[in-house]
Amino acid sequence: MELRQLEYFVAVVEEANFTRAAQRMLVAQPAVSTQVARLERELGQPLLDRSRREVRLTAAGQAVLPFARAALRAVRQARTAVDELTHLVRGVVTIGTVTSHNVDMPRLLADFHHAHPGVEIMLSTDTSDALIDGVRTGRLDVAIASVGAGEVPDGLAVLPTTEQVIDAVVGPDDPWARRRTVGLAALAGRPLISLPVGGGIRRQFDIACASAGVSPRVVFEAATPEALADLAARGLGVAIVPRSVSRARQDVHAIAIVPELRGRLVLAWRAAGPVSPAARALVEMARELLGVGGDE
Repeated sequence: MELRQLEYFVAVVEEANFTRAAQRMLVAQPAVSTQVARLERELGQPLLDRSRREVRLTAAGQAVLPFARAALRAVRQARTAVDELTHLVRGVVTIGTVTSHNVDMPRLLADFHHAHPGVEIMLSTDTSDALIDGVRTGRLDVAIASVGAGEVPDGLAVLPTTEQVIDAVVGPDDPWARRRTVGLAALAGRPLISLPVGGGIRRQFDIACASAGVSPRVVFEAATPEALADLAARGLGVAIVPRSVSRARQDVHAIAIVPELRGRLVLAWRAAGPVSPAARALVEMARELLGVGGDE
């Protein structure tokens, strides 16, 4: 059993697709298929169900996955321990972000690359839930994600970048175009436009609705708050967006949600366990750029 086989297996599981896994690992797709097949032959059981559009784990795969992740984590920690001992900033730093945030990422990455040219930077986007999980499992070193106001995800340290109220917005011809406030029960009676499940704002809204005992009806989903507002402006429903979007647009009407909902964007990294010198250097540089302290 080779480390590369475990890396490819975990990548396929997380991407649910051999082609995307190959792109993530920067290799050809047949190489991923071959190595996973060899792992399955060594274990004597199929680990992946390839009969569907999205690859899924078999029962054997579910049993193997935590051990594969633990093995990869142990290897990363061993490398980190050596790097920490020698104070060597090298290797790869992996960063994940939500699609819309207020961090000047080009400046941060440019400054980091200038200071540490020997470190490769890998940047990706995903939902907040996936990003938080990625940092916890070690797939990501740091992430910019949306969480609840005052929330610090278990096992992580966070550096707040901004906190915002969550509003509803409608188009200029909507029946609510003159409304100033709206409750969750009334929102549940309208077609809603929201981020996908896993997005930070969506999670805060869903939690609030569940606590109020109402079931929202989301009819459209889009990847960014700006796209949500675009759909609302066209009269397709009520969009749930951060106030920075609702108050900056002239083509939608902002409505305050009662009770008030808040979310915040944070830079997150692992609070416990080894953190590579490269990741630590990136976090320190982000602190300087943002000019705020972290909740650790």
